[in-house]
Amino acid sequence: MPRTFWFAAGAGAAVYAMNRARRLRDTFTPDGLRDRAGGLALGARLLADEVGRGRAEKEAELRERLGLARTGPPELTTPTPAPTTAPTGGGRHRRLDAPPEQPPDEQTPHEEGPS
Repeated sequence: MPRTFWFAAGAGAAVYAMNRARRLRDTFTPDGLRDRAGGLALGARLLADEVGRGRAEKEAELRERLGLARTGPPELTTPTPAPTTAPTGGGRHRRLDAPPEQPPDEQTPHEEGPS
């Protein structure tokens, strides 16, 4: 009886080890790596969806608790004045109603006096 038990235990361990080795071998084939990458991408996408849903639920809960209403895009409560200057590059500003500057190579040449 003990010999039969150990024979069966050894056969079971061999089958288990062979299956594990085959799975490991299949994992590192190009198809196996592609499947693993696809599974990882799917898991990341599902996680992002769950986080987004949880964030939306929590935001709705907080808005309800604080008495805030969300009916559309956020609106400004007070009008803001229009800017009078705009950056033109290099940290300089020019007036918006001023004519655009000409680049140095397109400036009109200055007349030179008689030489």
